Formats: sequence, structure tokens, C-alpha cells
Amino acid sequence: MTDAFCSDCKKYTEVVFDHSAGDTVCSECGLVLESHSIDETSEWRTFANESNDNDPVRVGGPSNPLLTDGGLSTVIAKPNGTTGEFLTTSLGRWQNRGSNPDRGLILAFKTIATMSDRLGLVATIKDRANEIYKKVEDQKSSRGRNQDALLAACLYIACRQEDKPRTVKEICSVANGATKKEIGRAKEYIVKQLGLENGQSVEMGAIHAADFMRRFCSNVGMNNQAVKAAQEAVQKSEEFDIRRSPISIAAAVIYIITQLSDDKKPLRDISLATGVAEGTIRNSYKDLYPHISKIIPSWYAKEEDLKNLCSP
Repeated sequence: MTDAFCSDCKKYTEVVFDHSAGDTVCSECGLVLESHSIDETSEWRTFANESNDNDPVRVGGPSNPLLTDGGLSTVIAKPNGTTGEFLTTSLGRWQNRGSNPDRGLILAFKTIATMSDRLGLVATIKDRANEIYKKVEDQKSSRGRNQDALLAACLYIACRQEDKPRTVKEICSVANGATKKEIGRAKEYIVKQLGLENGQSVEMGAIHAADFMRRFCSNVGMNNQAVKAAQEAVQKSEEFDIRRSPISIAAAVIYIITQLSDDKKPLRDISLATGVAEGTIRNSYKDLYPHISKIIPSWYAKEEDLKNLCSP
């Protein structure tokens, strides 16, 4: 705080500067002595790793520790309207001569970012997928393999490790043409390579049917009460020895809940929303049916409603 003359107090008083509004205010009477002041101090912020480090940098993008130069290298763009003659100019020759050794990594990271955005994944999953791909690439053993499948597999593993799993079919839908079989092979290859590097098996994270429920229920268009019942039912189902994949169990539980509601959904709609085949849902329903009275919450459906369900 500094001193300034206040016209209301008729004397010099301590004043307070409000940085958000740009106002100078008298501390005794509250009169605004000056408004919309211009802050002439430095406008930069510190983004250094260490708080004691002086880093007055206010331009450029964030650095990427996975790249050799931190991702802060300069690229000379082609002038507007030029085509092939750019490489014959002195600037073009220098650009070509000093080509970025991380060009392949940058393209791979962009592809992973695009797939992550299309699936609505958070930045931590994208960063984990980048780290996994960098480790695989550093081993120089992925030459000749399907690059799209490799990147999709990195994203699949990252989702598993961050406890936000996605089905292979969901990953396949954004994998630029890579098939489920190719992604599966690439996943096994990555797990093997990372295991050899670390000397121990790679932690993938367990998959539970509850991990998919909210997203699947949203795809089906279920109301909040039905979603809550489905989540409780799928958690109860883990108490029984049902030897089906978590994705199949999730789809079967959603089918049961919709059949008990006023807004019944056909099996085909459940199959399209979850990516699980209709036959697989039927078989999972058959395995769940003997335990249905213990799985479905009593507040959602009465015993009479459960008896009216069609037997598998």
C-alpha cells in the first residue's frame, strides 16, 4: 500500500490498488481515487519447473520432454502460392538439410491426439499413450509394423492403465482403418516389448463391467433412475461366478434394466450402443437369469416384474 491524497478525507491516506479492476481505493473512506489504471509492470508469468528459476518467457508453445529439442524447434513455412520451387531456394535447402529427427514422433503424437479427441479422452490418457509409444519407438524394433494399429494399441493400453478403459471396438472406430485383430496383435507386441525393457510384466489394470456402464447407458438413452439401477445391478453381479467378459455383462444388465422399464429397448439397439453382438448378449442374459432376483435392486423392480421377464 502507498499514500495518496484523498479528496473526501482531505488528507493523505493509505490507498489499496485493486489489480482485477484497475482501481485505486482509499483505505479509510473507500473512495475510488483512480479507475481503469494501466499496469505497466511485466506481463509474463513463470512456467519454470523450479520456483526459484527466473523464466520471463511469454511466447511459444509448451515444451514436450519426449522430443529431443523439447518440441520448440523452428520450421520454415512455404511462402504463399509457391509449390516445388521452395526446396530450390536457400531457405528450402537449409530446411531440408536440418530436418527434424523427431518428425516421426511428432506425426505419431498428432495422430494419438486426434484419436483421443474423437473419443473424448482426457489429456492424461493422451500423454500416457505418447509415453508408451516413445518407449516402443526407442527400441527400434517396430519397423515394418502397422503404424495405425501400433498407435491405437498405445491408446488402448493407456486407457487401461488410467482406469478409463475403452473397448477394442471403440478404439478401432478411430484407428484410421486398423482392424481389431491388428490392434490386438500390436497390443500384445507392445506389452511384450515393455516387459522386456522393464524386466517385469506390464500392469494393464483390471477391467470391470461398471467401467462401461455410464457410457453405454448414455448411448442407449436411459434415464437417471435406470442408469442408477444398472450400476447397482452390475456391481451385484460381481458377487457371482459369471464367466463372461465385463463388456458382455454390462450389455446384458442394460438389456435387463430396459426390459423392466416403461421405455423398453430392442436387443438390436443395445447391441449397436454397446458394440456387443446380439448372440453374446443373449448368452450373457442366460447366465445372469438365475441370479436376477439378487442382482436387480428391489427399489427398481418388484418380484412380479422379474417373473414377467422372458426366460432365456
